[in-house]
Amino acid sequence: MTITVLCVGKCKESFYREAVDEYAKRLSKYCKFSVTEVPDEECREGASAAEEEKIKNTEGERLLAKIPQGAYVYALAIKGKKTDSVTFSGNLSRLMVSGKSQIYFIIGGSLGLSDAVLKRADESISFSDMTFPHQLMRVILSEQIYRAFRIMNHEPYHK
Repeated sequence: MTITVLCVGKCKESFYREAVDEYAKRLSKYCKFSVTEVPDEECREGASAAEEEKIKNTEGERLLAKIPQGAYVYALAIKGKKTDSVTFSGNLSRLMVSGKSQIYFIIGGSLGLSDAVLKRADESISFSDMTFPHQLMRVILSEQIYRAFRIMNHEPYHK
C-alpha cells in the first residue's frame, strides 16, 4: 500500500516537517508513505473572486497532474464528511482489502481546492469546522493515518 499526501505549497517551518518525518518513519512499518508538494500561486490581498478562482484552478491542475489513474483520492475539505479515528481506520482497511494500492490525500492551498479536484476525489473528508494552517494539517493527517494503522493492527493507541 502506498499513501501519498499531496499538498499545495512548501512546508516552511522545520518543526512541521520534522513532525511529518517522524510519522513517515513510524508509518514505514505499515505502508509506503510520502508527501508530494506542488507550487502554490501567490494571492494578493484583496484579490477578486475571479482571481481567486483562477488561482485555485491553476493549483488544482498541478494537483490533478500528480494523481495516477486508479488511485483512491481523499480531498480534505471543510464541507467534507467528518469521522472518528476508528471509522477512518476501518475505511482505510476496507480500501486495502478491496485492492486499492494507491491512496492520495489532497490538501489544498490557502484558498482551498478547485471544483475539478473535488470532483476527482472519491471522498471528501473534514477534520473540523475550524481552519488549520495547511502545514499543520499535514501533521494532523499524518498522525491520523498512523493511528489508523495502529488500530487496524490491534496495537495500543491513545484514546
